[in-house]
Amino acid sequence: MDPQTHPPFATMRPIREPKRITVRVGAADADFAGMDDKAIQAALDYVRRLGGGTVQLAPGVYSMRNALFPHAGVTLRGSGSDTILRKTSGATTTLVREADWFEYCVQVEEPGPFCVGGGLALTSGKAEWPQTKLFTITVIDGNVLYLDQRTEKNFYMCEDAVAQSAHSLIHGLEVHDFAVEDLVLDGNAAENPKMNGNYCACVFMQYCDRWSFRNVTARDFHGDGFSFQVCDDIHFENCQALDNATLGFHPGSGSQRPLFRDCTARGNDQGLFWCWGVCDGLAENCTLSGNRKYGSSIGHRDTDNVMRACVFEANGDVGVIFRQEVNEGRTPDRNTLDDCLFRDNENFGVDIQWATRDAVIRGCKFESSDGRKQSTAIRIAAEAQGVKLADNQFVNCKVEHVETEAQ
Repeated sequence: MDPQTHPPFATMRPIREPKRITVRVGAADADFAGMDDKAIQAALDYVRRLGGGTVQLAPGVYSMRNALFPHAGVTLRGSGSDTILRKTSGATTTLVREADWFEYCVQVEEPGPFCVGGGLALTSGKAEWPQTKLFTITVIDGNVLYLDQRTEKNFYMCEDAVAQSAHSLIHGLEVHDFAVEDLVLDGNAAENPKMNGNYCACVFMQYCDRWSFRNVTARDFHGDGFSFQVCDDIHFENCQALDNATLGFHPGSGSQRPLFRDCTARGNDQGLFWCWGVCDGLAENCTLSGNRKYGSSIGHRDTDNVMRACVFEANGDVGVIFRQEVNEGRTPDRNTLDDCLFRDNENFGVDIQWATRDAVIRGCKFESSDGRKQSTAIRIAAEAQGVKLADNQFVNCKVEHVETEAQ
């Protein structure tokens, strides 16, 4: 063996770095042949068994009847915008038998739309966002759906319990160090029920650290685009959240150091929603525009976050809102807007409500094209403390700073 063409063998130094496998998934000429979630999941499981590596998806539309469940040390990589993971049509049916928390099955009125291996969401309660739990169907026996885990909650007919063929497209629970690149996730919202982003989303993570997304689009999901709860160091680069029913990007409760760079949120109810206790996050060079309500919303104990060089344009209410909380121990404090553009948002560029503390708005430009939309650039409630404005520009914005009670 020529040591010049095989430099690791030029000396007797031990070779300690492993080589990681790459496997291909697609309709033809693939290691795992198939165009659905089962083929992709089989490839993910296989790569995990061999110590990690890459699952490479060929171009095409993959039918998703259940979420993908990732593993640490694995990268899921598409072939760009031609690789689309699309949720199949969902269905909803009522339960016809009480389901207690210790059971492995539910009995439903109409089992026809469900399939073995498919995702299942059970919900009950009459609140706006009822409790939800997700499962995989293991066996269908008549109208009884057997589940991969105990229900662990009560699902009662008297509480309007229903079964839905609903699920995330990627769903992580206590899995670290996973990467997604170069693909499109399509939620097919018109044919699926609305889901609560605290349980389910186009991409959903809980207790997961160090995930990275590059060139990934989450679109048209009947819920959130990207949602992560109690997750640290989740990074997004050149990602898009488009036309989702609720939140585009949802850094959820207790998540630390989220990073959004060169990302776009458009056509969602809210673009970037900083949830509860999100700290030390950065959104940089992002476009948060054309959302039905807010470009970005920040509130309950969200502290020390920065939005830098971002564009907030033509949102249906406010560019950035600092939310009113129920007491002063829960205010969003020490958050910074730096070098951002606010243009033609319906009401305010920035709305700082109630007792928000130590917000900084620096080097930003506020524009109103017609003098009507976003005629108030910045509204600051009388209770707010320590707000700092520096080096901002105002074009056709009649009022720069109003001290008034938050509404």
